[in-house]
Amino acid sequence: MKETIFRLLKQIAPEADPGALQPTDNIREELDIDSIDWLNFIVSLNEELGVEIPESDYDQLLTLEGLTGYLSKIKQT
Repeated sequence: MKETIFRLLKQIAPEADPGALQPTDNIREELDIDSIDWLNFIVSLNEELGVEIPESDYDQLLTLEGLTGYLSKIKQT
């Protein structure tokens, strides 16, 4: 799952190194991703992984740890 996340992050922030993210780093802050690019990233996750992420859950996705945990949880349901 991390490979997919990193690939999608590289698409919206090609100059960034998602692999350098620590589990609790704020992804948007560390990779300097604005709100429009963040939304594009979420939409890409929806399409790529076949999951629907409601806007009310976006705050759970701000760290790599939160993002992978959230996606793992909803992929199991």
